[in-house]
Amino acid sequence: MKRIFLKLFILIFSLTSIGCSVESNTKPNIIWIVAEDQSQYFFPYYGDNTIELPNINKLLENGTVYEGMSSPYPVCAPARSSIITGMYPNSIGTGHQRAYHYNREVRPESEYLLEFQYYSSKLAEQIKPFTQILRENGYYTTNNSKQDYNFKLTDEAWDESSREASWENRNNNQPFFSVFNFGVTHESQIWIRDKQELKVNPDSIIVPPVFPNDSIVRHSLAVNYSNIIEMDKQMGKIIDKLIEQDLYDDSYIFFYSDHGGPFPRHKRAIYETGLKVPLIIKFPYSKKAKEDRNYDLLSFIDFAPTILSIAGVEIPETFQGNAFLGSKELKNKRKYSFSASDRFDEITERKRAVKTKKYKYVRNYDTYQPHAIDNYYRTQMNLMRHLTNLNKLNLLSPEQKLWFKSPKSNEEFYDLENDPFELNNLITDKAFSSKIEELRAQLDNWMIQINDNVDLSEKELIEIITR
Repeated sequence: MKRIFLKLFILIFSLTSIGCSVESNTKPNIIWIVAEDQSQYFFPYYGDNTIELPNINKLLENGTVYEGMSSPYPVCAPARSSIITGMYPNSIGTGHQRAYHYNREVRPESEYLLEFQYYSSKLAEQIKPFTQILRENGYYTTNNSKQDYNFKLTDEAWDESSREASWENRNNNQPFFSVFNFGVTHESQIWIRDKQELKVNPDSIIVPPVFPNDSIVRHSLAVNYSNIIEMDKQMGKIIDKLIEQDLYDDSYIFFYSDHGGPFPRHKRAIYETGLKVPLIIKFPYSKKAKEDRNYDLLSFIDFAPTILSIAGVEIPETFQGNAFLGSKELKNKRKYSFSASDRFDEITERKRAVKTKKYKYVRNYDTYQPHAIDNYYRTQMNLMRHLTNLNKLNLLSPEQKLWFKSPKSNEEFYDLENDPFELNNLITDKAFSSKIEELRAQLDNWMIQINDNVDLSEKELIEIITR
């Protein structure tokens, strides 16, 4: 096991000596607009017409809606580690939420169950962030202002990373890559903004089948829709500034979320509600969008190589993702998409999953506890307390109670086409036995290929990856 990690360490370390050359004198500006904690299906571009989002709509004038983007982890810090490195978190030791915190040294009291303090994976630290590669090739890179990568990021990753960070501080005519994160849609805002005036009528909301259709659920959903409307308004200021400075027309603009929605059975859930995120890309007007809608299976590990590909920069061979745009776009499309979880704050819940466009297979390791882990942070949400109480009173539907089932099944299999909310586990249905075996084998192969050590305890993992 140690030899496997050593081989991966050597491979990653060699990245620092890889020369990255610019293939073209044309370096487009690239802007990322990130709405935290939002599932794909809350947006009108994926079938939900509850709200209007005029500023995101503007991106569609020369943009593409991507149907198949997924986060490899259903929670923020591991997901962001995959974005910045182009690697799977369970491959580089960043899969445990709050392994590392960028501005804390000691764990909060809520995580008293853990027997170790924050740590940073040396494997992850040896990977050159794609933003650093951009800098080495003439780009000005800024991050405003989330710095939550689950490991200690090199100082060379950004020219600026703060609430004031902006492309406006670059040298004249210097190409830039700028990220703007909007926390108004974060999970915490469901309880922080709970008493604020709603921008959506709760009675007009269609409640997804994972929740009961009652006033508390509809109010919580209305808070989230209101937060998305506010986010759209805030991002409009960025767009207006780009237009004023004659930068909008010829820039790439990515709009996406870092993982699924802020609700129970969304964030921290390996179901599609926790993994599938919106992605809209506005192309430069000098470069026509090839299609209005794209259905390829994509993952956050594809972001790093794609940005380098757009910028005309060589892509390190160590990246586990593939470019889906630009000069290095991979023509062979992904057939399988993989995801995982390890620990959510104070509670370990190891899962691995693989899906095609039609089917999904889930493997649960910690079957003794339900999917509805008793996570301290989430209990601040009225909706979580409400669902827990309804479950105790046996007032949830059989499908809604599945999330609370204990022990849970060690395997799950879903027909995503006919069961998009993954409520009907078909793992024992013999009609799907061949497809189940196929996905089992694909998951096993992937875990071997990326050196996934799911059977190690976190303390054992720490001993290896922090040396």
